Amino acid sequence: MTAKTSFLDSFGFLDDVRRMDARQLYYQVMNFAMIVTSALMIWKGLMVLTGSESPIVVVLSGSMEPAFYRGDILFLTNKDDPIRVGDIVVFKIEGREIPIVHRALRVHEKENGTIKFLTKGDNNQVDDRGLYAPGQLWLERKDVVGRARGYLPYIGMITIIMNDYPKFKYFTLAMLALFALIHRES
Repeated sequence: MTAKTSFLDSFGFLDDVRRMDARQLYYQVMNFAMIVTSALMIWKGLMVLTGSESPIVVVLSGSMEPAFYRGDILFLTNKDDPIRVGDIVVFKIEGREIPIVHRALRVHEKENGTIKFLTKGDNNQVDDRGLYAPGQLWLERKDVVGRARGYLPYIGMITIIMNDYPKFKYFTLAMLALFALIHRES
């Protein structure tokens, strides 16, 4: 018996799989699919309610300390109300995949309603112009993913760990999928 087999046997996974007939296995696969689709529906519903393409984000750096720390989860909205100095905005820069969480430092509002603003991390020495796309000096409303409306401290560390250690992520996801497929209600 190998170490891998004894590990799986210790949880009874293989015995459960052997005892399942095709109908039970199909039922478990459908339950798993229902869990995944429910999570996607909740995410899409949050997108509609908040007006943000990403209603929940994880703070990935220490640039906003002491307001937010690495691993904090932020809840965002992206309604049409104007951006003001001091607002914490999450924005995307053209050519960068990961959004940035920083505070609005300066805001220029024109009479026609267009807004341009400059951001800076609370823990940074200089403004964000060095982060913007080449030639871009100000952000516009189209760059905003959302504004922080609330947060949960450190809960996002799970996401950071899974991104830093992909093997751990795949192992965890495989174990969750295996548990969801194998677990039978009594």
